[in-house]
Amino acid sequence: MAIDMMIFICVVSFVIIQRIIELFVARNNEKWIRSQGGYEVGARHYPYMVAMHVGFFISLIVEFLVFERSVPAFWYLLFIIFLMLQMMRVWVISSLGRYWNTKILVLPGAQVVKKGPFHFIRHPNYFVVTLEIIVIPLMLGAYFTALIFTILNFIILSVRIPIEEAALREVTDYKEVF
Repeated sequence: MAIDMMIFICVVSFVIIQRIIELFVARNNEKWIRSQGGYEVGARHYPYMVAMHVGFFISLIVEFLVFERSVPAFWYLLFIIFLMLQMMRVWVISSLGRYWNTKILVLPGAQVVKKGPFHFIRHPNYFVVTLEIIVIPLMLGAYFTALIFTILNFIILSVRIPIEEAALREVTDYKEVF
C-alpha cells in the first residue's frame, strides 16, 4: 500500500500544481486578449466547468483514500498514456500561445490557429482533458470517479464546444479554416 500512496501523491500533486500554473498562464493570456479587444463568451457555463474540475480532484482524493483504492497492476501502462497526454497538453498550449485559455475568449479578426495538434484535430485541448479524466482515475483505481466525471465532462463539452465554435465563426476566419 505504501507504493500505491506514493504513486497517488505524486500523480495528484503533479496535476494539481500543473493546473494552478495553468490558471496563472490563462489569467495572463486573458489580460492580453482583452487588451487587444477580445472578450469572453459562454461565461454562464464556466462556473459549472470549474466546479466539475474541482469536484474531479475531490472525488479522486476521497475515492482513493476513503475507499482505500489501490493502483491496478497495469497502472504503468496508463502512466505512459498519461505522460503522452502531458506532452500533447504542452503542445496544445504552446501552439495556441497567447490565445490559450480556460475561458472562451475571442479576438475579433484573429486568425484561427491551425498549427501543431490543431492541424490534425479541431479541439485537441478538450481531447486531452477528456482522456485525462478517464486515465488519471483508472491509473489510481478510482473507477467511480472515472465514470461520473467522464459523463459530467461530456455534458460540459456538449454546451461549451458549440458556444466556442459559434463565437469563432462569428468573429474570426473559423469558417474558412474548418
